[in-house]
Amino acid sequence: QVQLVESGGGLVQAGGSLRLSCAASGRTFSSYAMGWFRQAPGKEREFVGGLNWSGDSRFYADSVKGRFTISRDNAKNTVDLQMHSLKPDDTAVYYCAAALHGDGLGSSDYDYWGQGTQVTVSS
Repeated sequence: QVQLVESGGGLVQAGGSLRLSCAASGRTFSSYAMGWFRQAPGKEREFVGGLNWSGDSRFYADSVKGRFTISRDNAKNTVDLQMHSLKPDDTAVYYCAAALHGDGLGSSDYDYWGQGTQVTVSS
């Protein structure tokens, strides 16, 4: 079992930045991949991006590439999502996720999700 708790969501103006954090517990953090998903009202969940256990391989959705960065700290058992140049279309509930198998670069790798944190981008 893996427990994930997100923090850092909130309201930000378009063009602004926000950093989300996720604290993981329950298994050896450095042994599994981590990623972020988001879901806007009325839309399907979208895989924002992920990175492997060491952080040296990563994937980003085209919709966020160049604006969002995922990083992990295996010493602190945390994974962050740094978001820049935010747009109203980025408004969603953001979920941290863990992939115990696979490299975390595909959405189907993921087994556990946090409870989510709301990000709202105003125009």
